[in-house]
Amino acid sequence: MRSLRVLILGGSSEASTLARAIAGRPDLDATLSLAGRTASPLDLPIATRVGGFGGVAGLAAYLAAEQIAVLVDATHPFATQMSEHACLASQQTGVPLVRLTRGPWTPREGDRWHEVADMPAAAQALGSPPQRAFLTIGRLQLAAFAAARQHHYLVRTIDPIGADHGLRDFRLIEARGPFAVDEEEALMRTHRVTVLVTKNSGGAASADKLAAARRLGLPVILVRRPDEPGTAIHSVADALAAIDSHRTPPTPRGV
Repeated sequence: MRSLRVLILGGSSEASTLARAIAGRPDLDATLSLAGRTASPLDLPIATRVGGFGGVAGLAAYLAAEQIAVLVDATHPFATQMSEHACLASQQTGVPLVRLTRGPWTPREGDRWHEVADMPAAAQALGSPPQRAFLTIGRLQLAAFAAARQHHYLVRTIDPIGADHGLRDFRLIEARGPFAVDEEEALMRTHRVTVLVTKNSGGAASADKLAAARRLGLPVILVRRPDEPGTAIHSVADALAAIDSHRTPPTPRGV
């Protein structure tokens, strides 16, 4: 049986789980594509490429040149540009698109959430009185908080944040999750956190910080996730089933 050529656009824990599930299947020939924003990505057991494609046209050309039969968008829920490019490249080439993403978090009893549209709005929502804010937003959007210099920021990222963030009063923790709820609670207590700022990324892997904030009665400023194109699949098993449904791949219409 000829292996089905699959391109996975990664950057999420779901992409990593899918890659591991595909690795043991000789009927699937998959490549994981990473944008390169993380300096030390996880070592996964399938072929991996790092870097962009050069927009929609570049992605469409790659799908045609590599004879990709199924395109899987398993990017981070906030990677809106890549998801849009995947949708357009799929339409241009006729390569089926499977969108794998985690569902958003929803509030529970005891949560004190304040939802905002974007990162500048999150910085503004901190208010004027000095706060001790725990930022778990990644390193690329820290500059949104540079104007709110009255606050102390506890910043947790996977990679170093560089020197262009503009923050004045902050402490950096470089660490890769997941983190248990007791660890998160201890961290917030130790650093006297008064508010948690995060994105509504969803999923179980990073939800314990919300549970810790709930335990401590802390407010959470939650950046609302952007609208997502197409119909999403929320489990790796369903994504594999969707990939298998395209066993006879269509002939791409060209680029």
